[in-house]
Amino acid sequence: MPISAIDAISPAIQHTRQQLLQPFRVGQWARLALVGLLAGELTSGSCNFNFQMPRHTDQFAMPKLPAIDPATLVALVVLLMVLGTIFYVLFLYVNSVMRFILFDSVIAKHCEIGSGWNRRQGAGLRYFVWQLVFLLVTLAGLTILIGIPAAFAFAAGWLTHPKDHIAALILCGMGLFFVLLIFVLASVAVHVLTKDFVIPQMALENLSAFHAWKRLLPMLNSEKGPYLGYLAMKLVMTIGVAVIVGIIATIVILVLLIPAGGFGAVVVLAGKAAGLHWNLYTITLAVVVACVLLALIFYAVSLVSAPAMVFFPAYSIYFFASRYPALDGLVHPAPPLPPQLPPEPPPLPPVPQVTG
Repeated sequence: MPISAIDAISPAIQHTRQQLLQPFRVGQWARLALVGLLAGELTSGSCNFNFQMPRHTDQFAMPKLPAIDPATLVALVVLLMVLGTIFYVLFLYVNSVMRFILFDSVIAKHCEIGSGWNRRQGAGLRYFVWQLVFLLVTLAGLTILIGIPAAFAFAAGWLTHPKDHIAALILCGMGLFFVLLIFVLASVAVHVLTKDFVIPQMALENLSAFHAWKRLLPMLNSEKGPYLGYLAMKLVMTIGVAVIVGIIATIVILVLLIPAGGFGAVVVLAGKAAGLHWNLYTITLAVVVACVLLALIFYAVSLVSAPAMVFFPAYSIYFFASRYPALDGLVHPAPPLPPQLPPEPPPLPPVPQVTG
């Protein structure tokens, strides 16, 4: 019988406790944190850091940027955009495969990255294609929703003489805001439903994301209330967990930044004493060190968030298992049959008595 969004909370909590704490295994916790981070399950509060370079003018202060040829600057910007796009696409592929590894890890209550990576390449590639198509459709939708009103406002002269059309700009701006809000919420809902209810079908039946969505739509239409309740409950729990994890993560980040800041100050002072200046090489080294530190901070936050990274996939699994028999068979396997005792041998015939 299908369970409600509230009823799925208790088994998900029990599942998380069993997987992470019964028994507690450092290696499993660390691997789950890495898989959850790469799969996009990181849940934390927003922390803003303002790193500023020294403003006093001395030999190690940041110099003014030299004049750069416009063609060189354009080429550099294009190169950075290409490299950024390549990096994002590669990360998206890793994210697609890791999503299935996280699903397998929660189902089996055991995380294996190497074997999971080799086994889930096909499913990860299909999900990667879906993510690319979904990203392009989302960007196209945002472009249309923003571009058409902007073009209309420009053609009508509202943007060239805004003071003469303040009321129209305000009303259209408010309407555009609500349209964009609905579009963004719908996109987020599709993303959540995909990773929560499409991924299990792809993992268990070797389907494409598009085929799995065709099967999911009738389920959504037949149970609109329960699925809307699921989305609402997940939103509420995500906000609550984000606040709790955000507080803990902030403490962890501060603990990491204090020694890192002290070490950085020592390095800067040592560089000044050695006569170093900010140039291409020292700036590149500083950027590399900052990227390494940022990666360590993200992983530290993911370690703190490991319970949430297990709970939310488990929550979706238990909710969907009561509506998807293939998944229910894994979550609630049939009890093993009692051992069959061998049949008793027939009694031996009586031994004839010898008389005489």
